[in-house]
Amino acid sequence: MSAPVQTLPRSAIDAKIVSLAIPVAIGFGVALAGFVQSEPAPFDLYMVGLIGVWALLGLTISRTIAPLLSLWVLYLVGGMISMTQMADFGGTPLYLAVTAFLALTAVFFAAIIEKRHELLRPVLIGWTVAACLTGMLGIMGYFHAFPGAERFTLYDRAAGAFKDPNVFGPFLVTPAVWLLHGLVTGRPLRMPLQVMGVLLLSFAIFLSFSRGAWGLYAVSAIGLCTVLFVRTFSNRLRLRILAMALLGIGLIVLAIAIALQIPSVAALFEVRAQLVQDYDGARMGRFARFGMGFALAAERPLGIGPLVFGTIFGEDTHNIWLKALMDYGWTGFAAYVTLIVWTVAGGFRILFRERPWQPYLLCAWLVFVGHIMLGTVIDMDHWRHFYLLMGIIWGCMGLEARHQRKASRAAPDLLRARRNYALALPPSTN
Repeated sequence: MSAPVQTLPRSAIDAKIVSLAIPVAIGFGVALAGFVQSEPAPFDLYMVGLIGVWALLGLTISRTIAPLLSLWVLYLVGGMISMTQMADFGGTPLYLAVTAFLALTAVFFAAIIEKRHELLRPVLIGWTVAACLTGMLGIMGYFHAFPGAERFTLYDRAAGAFKDPNVFGPFLVTPAVWLLHGLVTGRPLRMPLQVMGVLLLSFAIFLSFSRGAWGLYAVSAIGLCTVLFVRTFSNRLRLRILAMALLGIGLIVLAIAIALQIPSVAALFEVRAQLVQDYDGARMGRFARFGMGFALAAERPLGIGPLVFGTIFGEDTHNIWLKALMDYGWTGFAAYVTLIVWTVAGGFRILFRERPWQPYLLCAWLVFVGHIMLGTVIDMDHWRHFYLLMGIIWGCMGLEARHQRKASRAAPDLLRARRNYALALPPSTN
């Protein structure tokens, strides 16, 4: 007579399905951030639904994440106050609504990562898949690989599924750095796939002809290799890091050298490689507008209203600090500066601690700091991946806070166990 077949209870099966569905839902949502050609983007519509469902099922904001939410709320209050200085609102309400939504995504990712550090992996996998897909579109568009491929370019620069090459390039940097981290520290069996990914994304970043993306990638990659080299005590691992870094640099340089053999690529590279363009240093260029904008901010503490700066000076602020002052007033500026400093300092404080989430934090923190540097010459207020980076860092800060609380609760029990063990020992015969 055969033994009865053991079956799992329905509740266990449902729990298993949910545990598998959650990473897929998160990874798919992150992947949609790589396809933004209009607002609202597919990412926005999907994330509204996902956040809504999560909130109904019990999305909670911890004490660690609460400052992130509070500072974004204060920032948006500054924007609403700044709106009172406008004669015609125009598209300002929609603009602020998008900002509020993106701020909410940062809080959402921070909250869910704090609860389950395992969600960091689907976040980076989804981001990498999206980066490779949109990167391939940008490359094929640049070389007119099929009819209509030019829609994935702008001004003869690869833009992928973005409407701006200056957003396309920086979006690819985090997955490229994450793959580079795996190439340097991961398993040898994964290296061929990681090498292909790094080369693909590096070539796509190059073809974006975004000086900001080039600099961001260089700073992040060098920072990653430096941190990994310094923090390890194994000479063998240091040798591997050095060898992989040199190999990666060599492959990237070789790919760029091959690309420069194409006359159109070489010509555009010569123009874009100049540190200061005409629109930067002209009498009413980008740098001149910075000075005029900061002077105007001293006279208008409430701000001048979102999007008004461009109507006055002919171009947007192209500076995250000036953007905060002009569009969100001194109130929003104070909140924004506090938020950025808190994020950078909070991430750095836990950057070198051995934790399961440390590799993700390291990559996100390096690229985030690079974005802050980049933000001094370009607007990033609606770059979806910038908010995702912030959410990752704050989520890791929340994970560390939980880890410390558990350790503090376990310490008295450990001391009590040691004391009981010492009392149970037989008396010394000496």
